Amino acid sequence: MPDPIFAHPRLAAVYDAFDGDRDDLGAYLAIAGELGADRVLDVGCGTGSLAVLLADSGRTVMGVDPAEASLRIARSKDRAGRITWIHGDATGVPAFGADLAVMTGNVAQVFLTDDDWSRTLRGIHGALRPRGHLVFETRRPGRRAWEEWASGTGPVVLDLPEAGLVEQRIEVTDVSLPLVSFRYTYTFMADGAVVTSDSTLRFRDRDEVETSLAANGYRVLDVREAPDRPGREFVFVAQRTT
Repeated sequence: MPDPIFAHPRLAAVYDAFDGDRDDLGAYLAIAGELGADRVLDVGCGTGSLAVLLADSGRTVMGVDPAEASLRIARSKDRAGRITWIHGDATGVPAFGADLAVMTGNVAQVFLTDDDWSRTLRGIHGALRPRGHLVFETRRPGRRAWEEWASGTGPVVLDLPEAGLVEQRIEVTDVSLPLVSFRYTYTFMADGAVVTSDSTLRFRDRDEVETSLAANGYRVLDVREAPDRPGREFVFVAQRTT
C-alpha cells in the first residue's frame, strides 16, 4: 500500500510543488544517454516527471507506480499518450525488454523487508533485456539524514494556484535502524483540512545493496556520487547478468 503522500488525491496534487527542483533528473537522462538506452522502465515513477523527460528525449518509456492518484497526475503531463503507465509495482511489470530501469528519489528505500526488495529486483530483472541496466540511488546510512529532518527549519508554506496556501511540516517519529519513520503533515488553509502521511525508509549500506544485487541476477558496474547530493547517496549502476 503506497503512502498517503503519493496516494491521497490532495497530497498527490501538491507533491511536485513541494518536491522543488529535481536536479537529479538531468543526471538520470545523462545516464540513459551514456548507456545507450532507448527503452526505459521508471519504477516508482510517481507523478511522472522523469518519465516525461525521457519521453521528450525520444525514448520509449514505461512508468509503474502503485499510487493511482500520482499516476493520474503523471498521465495529465503525457498529453500525447507516449508513455505506457502501469498501476502496480515492479513485481507485475510485463516483459518490456528495457535497456534501462531506474529508481529515483527514495524509491529503492521503501522496500523494508529483504523479501520485498528481492522480489522487486527480480521483477525488474524480468522486465530488462539481457545485459540491460538498473540504476538507482539510496541514501548513505552514515550521513544520518534523519537527524537533518528532525532539526529542520520548520514548516514550508506555498501558495499554489489550485490549492491556495498549503503548509507542510515533517517530523521524525521513530529511528530503529535500519528503519527510519517520519510523518508529513499538510494543512490546506483554504478549508482548514489537515492530511498526514506516515512513511518508513530502510537505510541499506553499500555492502548490503551489492550483495542483494548479486543474489538477484545483477553485477555492479559502478557506484557513483549523486551529483545533486554529493556525499549523501550511493548511485548504483548494475547490469543484468543474463
